[in-house]
Amino acid sequence: MDLLTIFKVSEALAMAPPPQGQGGQGGLVGLIVTLLPLVLIFVIFYFLLIRPQQKRMKEHQKFLSELRPGQRVFTSGGVVGRIAKIEGDIVWLEVEKDVQIPVIKGYIAGPFQQ
Repeated sequence: MDLLTIFKVSEALAMAPPPQGQGGQGGLVGLIVTLLPLVLIFVIFYFLLIRPQQKRMKEHQKFLSELRPGQRVFTSGGVVGRIAKIEGDIVWLEVEKDVQIPVIKGYIAGPFQQ
């Protein structure tokens, strides 16, 4: 086949009327059948990913709001220390005797239990 024949065949196919839907799925039923997999995927994502992540975030926010001096915590960077004082969003961790470092409150990952 030469290039001109291929072009004529593709042009004839482009001008042909679209095939009629088989099975009588038109209108509302066709729309529901088309959207149903997308809705199911969203529901699965919500219950397996979004909802547990929101629950974890709420628990972490509650933990951060209940921080008190004297608690042993670890940061998301791996630093372990005892809370010396809290000044707004800055938490001062005592990592050694007389060594305190400032850490942003949001980077406190959790309580440290040994």
